[in-house]
Amino acid sequence: MSTSQLRRSARAAILARPLRAARRCLIAGARGSAPPPARKETPVSLARAARMTLPPLVLVVLVLLALAARAAVDPVAVGEAVVDSLAKGDVDGVYARFDATMAGALPKEKLATVWASLTAQVGPFKGREAGSLVSKGTDSSPALVTVRCSFEKADLLARVAVAADGKVAGLFFAPAPSRAAWSAPEYVTPGSFTEREVTAGAPGWPLPATLAMPAGKGPFPAVVLVHGSGPHDRDEAVGGARPFRDLAQGLASRGIAVLRYEKRTKALGQKLAREKPDLTVADEVLDDAVAAAALLRTTAGVDPARVFVLGHSLGGTLAPEIARRDGKLAGIVVLAGATRPIEELIVEQTAYILKQSGTPEAESRAKLAEVEAEVAKLRDPKSTEAVLGAPRSYWKSLRPFDPLATVKGLKLRVLVLQGERDYQVTMKDFAAWRQALAGRTDATLKSFPRLNHLFVAGDGPSVPSEYERPGHVAREVVDEIASWVPAAGGAAPPRG
Repeated sequence: MSTSQLRRSARAAILARPLRAARRCLIAGARGSAPPPARKETPVSLARAARMTLPPLVLVVLVLLALAARAAVDPVAVGEAVVDSLAKGDVDGVYARFDATMAGALPKEKLATVWASLTAQVGPFKGREAGSLVSKGTDSSPALVTVRCSFEKADLLARVAVAADGKVAGLFFAPAPSRAAWSAPEYVTPGSFTEREVTAGAPGWPLPATLAMPAGKGPFPAVVLVHGSGPHDRDEAVGGARPFRDLAQGLASRGIAVLRYEKRTKALGQKLAREKPDLTVADEVLDDAVAAAALLRTTAGVDPARVFVLGHSLGGTLAPEIARRDGKLAGIVVLAGATRPIEELIVEQTAYILKQSGTPEAESRAKLAEVEAEVAKLRDPKSTEAVLGAPRSYWKSLRPFDPLATVKGLKLRVLVLQGERDYQVTMKDFAAWRQALAGRTDATLKSFPRLNHLFVAGDGPSVPSEYERPGHVAREVVDEIASWVPAAGGAAPPRG
């Protein structure tokens, strides 16, 4: 038997075990899919047989060879190779690296479509840096590798999950952190508040969090910050912006306690994939937001009658549902909350970006047609196929939520803010909020002409590349929220 054959035999004998099949499939900001946990098997142990027939020295050699085979897999090299293959358009090469879960969730043709959609947004691939090992893997959970990639209009961070056998178990692209160090905006007053680490999240899902508390005895009104789509950190970092850190410290400087936390898909992504293969929006957002509000109500120095939820983007869309489930909130703040179906928004955003990028018309039509074909699957009730990398369970759970119908039934105060330069959630959505809340004396709506989706000021049409530049949430937004929150008090007045 050759050395390579001996290595394979030893690995099968000693290390073989059913790989837990719940893994993430994440790409271009979409949520992932995973099959139900693999059926437990009792493999015939060749090692057990070997113990009865082979001398101890041979057993030691087999173990060492097995361990060497496992160590031979370089997760960083695999991650870099995936990025390089995508950059060359070698979809077949990337697909060949997928494990069974990824191959089923992201077929070759879909991978090509998603990559085309991504490059339509951020421009052609320009290069990459050396990959980094974020977390080591085990026999039952993949290693996580990140590779910083440069595109024409933005830098993205590729996150590649690599299993013990070298197969790719997950793939995701997100905005890369800005290289510029964050500095507090001028409206933050040092010394007027303190920050401390706490733990938020629903039971069984502990999430690292930061609580900003104003100086003094209180009790203070308090706000929970709820993220947009994707695996965000507690600052909701996007390129050069840290909108949630801006909001937290700006509001705390004005006498409002603020809780911000790592999103479950960011902090506990692998656990989520293993334990929640049929992912829902409650798993991703709702349960943790409701738990965070409950945490604030039991926090010393916080007025439990003045706890609010502030949701941005997807968080804004879901803010009315969070309030309905919580039942005790004093009010909600909606920042750039969409009101229309996700498939409409995806097509609209893609068309806008292609137009702003100057992509030739024929190429734009082709790319838009690919995106339209993909999102059309969301309307097919018979389809069980993952769409945009997210399982059918996720889209099915998201579809029933109607933020406008829900907000009409809430007896609490509502603040809706919108950037007029926002191309992701547009003034169409803001107009829908205005219509739904017409005649409500407990609702305040305001738009800002120069602000984009992150509520950072700029001029001219907003484009993805502007997110890369360092920027802060505009002072006027922080002032608007700060003046509204104390005025909201406790329960809203009765409505007729």
